[in-house]
Amino acid sequence: MIARKLLGDLRIALAESPAVALLGPRQVGKTTLALTLAKESASIYLDLESAADRAKLGEPELYLPQHEDKLVILDEIQRVPQLFQSLRGLIDAGRRRGRRNGRFLLLGSASIDLLKQASESLAGRIRYLELTPIHADEAGTEQLAPLWLRGGFPESLLAESDAASMRWRSDFIRTYLERDIPQLGPRIPAEILRRLWTMLAHQQGNLLNAAALARALAVDGKTVASYLDLLVDLLLVRRLPPWHNNAGKRLVKSPKVYVRDSGLVHALLGVGDLEALLAHPVSGGSWEGLVIESLLAVAPVDTEASFYRTAAGAEIDLVLKLPGHRRPWAIEIKRSLAPKLERGFHHACEDITPEQRYVVYGGTEAFTIADQVQALSVIDLCGRLSLLRSDTK
Repeated sequence: MIARKLLGDLRIALAESPAVALLGPRQVGKTTLALTLAKESASIYLDLESAADRAKLGEPELYLPQHEDKLVILDEIQRVPQLFQSLRGLIDAGRRRGRRNGRFLLLGSASIDLLKQASESLAGRIRYLELTPIHADEAGTEQLAPLWLRGGFPESLLAESDAASMRWRSDFIRTYLERDIPQLGPRIPAEILRRLWTMLAHQQGNLLNAAALARALAVDGKTVASYLDLLVDLLLVRRLPPWHNNAGKRLVKSPKVYVRDSGLVHALLGVGDLEALLAHPVSGGSWEGLVIESLLAVAPVDTEASFYRTAAGAEIDLVLKLPGHRRPWAIEIKRSLAPKLERGFHHACEDITPEQRYVVYGGTEAFTIADQVQALSVIDLCGRLSLLRSDTK
């Protein structure tokens, strides 16, 4: 099993905060990571999808104080949002008795109600971490091609064959559409949501055209926006906003949209092996999405990500505004082993004057591709961002 590097961040967060929320889509490994941490000290694990465990929390003010000396892990916390108010009282009471940090680890597969409820009830008492699917820095060079094809959900990446991986991802998609989303409350026809998800996969990395999506689905624009909000809140889709700090240019205002896991992109499109992927029109956008998710997974906390594009054609695939840095990093993403830079990248760099300029490409060697521009592998650039993340702890 690939070791998850977030474990160290989780330890630090629990040492510094009474409650920590670990967010991520289903099957990403939150429970495994939490139980690994639980072995290090006294703990209790409650799965809130289990009726028996939910019954134990019928009166949380009576049950949880019995375990004040333990780390309490509450899995699928969004199933019982009314718990947040009780947790606030228990945390405050514990503080008065000298028990300040490391009391509750909340695991959630949806950020919709979790973030709303927690922000209201646990302000100043909770820290948020996101567990993404396995990314390039964790997978390593030898596993990069399988990671791209199969995506980063552990059971998909580590399946015995590409066919077994595809079956797992197909089941994952079906389960979300038919069970998980209805449990969260929204009454959305599964077939419509599948069509939207598939259309987003076809347009991986393109500008959002909500009007075109609405026409294709025969619904109105507000409905498409609400469905897209749901997929974003479930941590399945990313809206990458446009850079907005250059008032003197005519900048593109629509966000770019990515299905966050490349393996789900390929499952939605029926791309079953690497040969089919390399020949598919989505390969460039799929590679771009994998790189973006990998870089953001290791970037320092509070890094702001966007893209830059003007009406005149100046463009940068990814702009990272790192905490404590006055100027951003400009990152162009190419799948080719012999990447070439367009004029639009240089013009865009003249506009935003980045601190660093990189091209992430499909090879492994680092080399200078142009004046002040270095070509790197995604794993190398992940390493540089990881060092910055470590320096901010």
